[in-house]
Amino acid sequence: MNRDQKTDIISELNDTFSKAKFAVVADYRGLKVTELEKLRKNLRENDAQIQVAKNTLLRLAVKGTACESLGDSFSGTTAVAIGFKEPVGPAKVLAAFATEFNAFSIRTAILDGTLLSADDVVALSKLPSREELLAKLLGTMSAVPTGFVRVLSAVPQKLLYALSAIKDQKEN
Repeated sequence: MNRDQKTDIISELNDTFSKAKFAVVADYRGLKVTELEKLRKNLRENDAQIQVAKNTLLRLAVKGTACESLGDSFSGTTAVAIGFKEPVGPAKVLAAFATEFNAFSIRTAILDGTLLSADDVVALSKLPSREELLAKLLGTMSAVPTGFVRVLSAVPQKLLYALSAIKDQKEN
């Protein structure tokens, strides 16, 4: 790889790290290509990607970005998973993949400039996703007016039941 190719790779990686809201550094030693492709596909479905590059290129690429504190964890076989929107989806994919394949281990992560441990990533993966939280909020918001309508309709309904009972009693 010549110097121009390395410069191109560093600039691409720097752009990727600049856009990242969530990045996870992992060790992938011993994974098969098919397993890594499965991880790539699952991450792509959650608006994330995984990058494998030389550690020196990764160290140079994170300079000047919010992910700069990850530079110390680039050693050995390094893969960096990068999430661009919300962190819970990629964290769920990575935690599930790490439990399924022992060869894949999470080293560290960064979320909005805050360094996280592997245990923090697993804890993050147990949180509900943004869509689930919005659905719960919508359910709560619609439950209040629905309950109010039921309370207001109960009074005339009970009156109707009483009148119906009086009518049935007089008919017998």
